[in-house]
Amino acid sequence: MSADKSTSWSYTESLPAEDDVLLCARERSHELGVKPVSSGVAAALTVLAAGSKAQTVVEVGSGAGVSGVSLLRGLSPQAVLTTIDADVDHLRAAREAFSEAGIPSNRTRTISGRAANVLPRLTDSAYDMVFIDADKLSYPTYVDQGLRLLRAGGMLVINDALDRDRVSNPANREETTTVLRQVERSIRDDERMVSSVIPTGDGLLLAVKQS
Repeated sequence: MSADKSTSWSYTESLPAEDDVLLCARERSHELGVKPVSSGVAAALTVLAAGSKAQTVVEVGSGAGVSGVSLLRGLSPQAVLTTIDADVDHLRAAREAFSEAGIPSNRTRTISGRAANVLPRLTDSAYDMVFIDADKLSYPTYVDQGLRLLRAGGMLVINDALDRDRVSNPANREETTTVLRQVERSIRDDERMVSSVIPTGDGLLLAVKQS
């Protein structure tokens, strides 16, 4: 990355002004050893949620509430967020963040369990957005399930799509990097989807299910 590109990336990440709710959620995430979405990604999630006019959203990996609050702030007052996380402490932190953000309890549903086990129990074609930010080695499973859950016109959002800038280096064969390359190529080649990867944060893959 050139110096100018690096400076531009740093600028876009520092531009969002986060309030005490998100700052407290970030502090809890660090205490729990959770890597939350970056400020730039959080702001992008709010914009994507608002622009999509989604009513039903699934989040795989709670991020201790940082991503969930960001999504909810872009959604309409009637929209519902379902958050899945295997760690009960992470879910508890997410619920605390939702409460501090003034989100009514009937707008959130938190499910404790492995996403690979929980996602198959959710209803086909019943969701407008699926956000994935969890263990990368399971991304192929999460993506397959996410596409099943999405309605036509629904959006799939995958965090950390560039895997710390390793995906772009063909010589890098680390397992997570290889998995992400495979996921991104499979989505690119899927005739049901239109997709793009943007360099916000550590990369966001955006894909819309057309049919």
